[in-house]
Amino acid sequence: MSSALVVETREIDPIEDLLAAASPSRPLAWLRRGDGIVAVGEPLRELRASAGGKGATATGLRSTALATAWRRLASTARIDDPVGLPGTGLVAFGALAFDERSASDSVLVIPSQVIGRHGDRFWRTTIGYQRSEDDTDAAAPGAVTDHPYGPHWAGTVGPGAQTPQGYQESVRQALGRIAAGELSKVVLARDLTGSIPAGSDLRRLVRALSTGYPDTWAFAVDGLIGASPETLVTVHERTVTARVLAGTAGRGADADADTAVSAALASSTKDLDEHQYAVQSVLASLRPHTRALAASEQPFLLKLPNLFHLATDVEGELAEGESALDLVGALHPTAAVAGTPTTIAIGVIRELEPFDRGRYAGPVGWVDAAGNGEWAIALRCAQFAATDDDIAVTAYAGAGIVAGSDPESELLETRVKFRPLVDALA
Repeated sequence: MSSALVVETREIDPIEDLLAAASPSRPLAWLRRGDGIVAVGEPLRELRASAGGKGATATGLRSTALATAWRRLASTARIDDPVGLPGTGLVAFGALAFDERSASDSVLVIPSQVIGRHGDRFWRTTIGYQRSEDDTDAAAPGAVTDHPYGPHWAGTVGPGAQTPQGYQESVRQALGRIAAGELSKVVLARDLTGSIPAGSDLRRLVRALSTGYPDTWAFAVDGLIGASPETLVTVHERTVTARVLAGTAGRGADADADTAVSAALASSTKDLDEHQYAVQSVLASLRPHTRALAASEQPFLLKLPNLFHLATDVEGELAEGESALDLVGALHPTAAVAGTPTTIAIGVIRELEPFDRGRYAGPVGWVDAAGNGEWAIALRCAQFAATDDDIAVTAYAGAGIVAGSDPESELLETRVKFRPLVDALA
């Protein structure tokens, strides 16, 4: 069988619920405000990159390997895409490990069929292998059929490897490192673990997150499911955009409390410093891969159902020969999810977090044959893995630790960040 791919995208009639066509047990989805792409049927192929060995560092080595493999695969594909919208043509869904030393694979999943929506336009893409030298058509696809949603289910999670008390102690240790001048910032996470019944329809969780948090990226890739408010990088027709989030406060109980909370966040020296570290990290990483790069002068307040974030938008032009995956490798890990200086922060995270983050805080998104793509940071998420008896769940949330951080306040911030997923699981 030839390794060349044959890809065809055509517009279709409107579809009320994209998720209804996805796999109940292994959904592949990328959704925001009703737009996005969802895989139909079994994946066609997977590209995986494993741990780089004892001497590996968090420098994007796995993303480089995947970017090279993807470029090679896409270069030989025969693509018929008159639609030309973000997410049409040859695409792959991706989820990458946070740390090069993680035991979790970084993966690109190439679907056999995709349905998508962009505004009032809908499409269907089929992806298959070329059968012979003269054959330019993929195998005829089957009909896109809805899979009825399975019964409602509920799951509970509790403290994992890092207890609340242990987390506060890790924060205190990090503050000691910061006071000693070892680093300026480190992002420390904690985990919650639990299970859901075997056979649970995971699309229900994706739908709950997508509906409850429409301004986030709701995603499901290789068992990683979540709703991230933080775009890592987007490339569309060679325009590069990124949104930096750092500095967080929980929403108030009413409008007056909201006003007070948002005003305090906008004037907080600690949070503004944390935010500036993150912005400068992103700009420094993107400059070698872009032209005409610029960032807004002052952060703005991003309001989510349960949180306020300080946010800054960055925009530039993609350099020739680069792709969204190359930018993912250059940007990750950002100061917003690792710390400053990044290399030292990664070492402190390895010492102070008693677990492997896996793909939490790693890049998640999609890439197409032209190098376009949308990538977020995998936050407000959990990894699901089937066992003999049930489906194991591990969720993560973190907070940025800088001089002046308070261990109890940082623990509270993680509780607020866990809420979207915990509520959706329940």
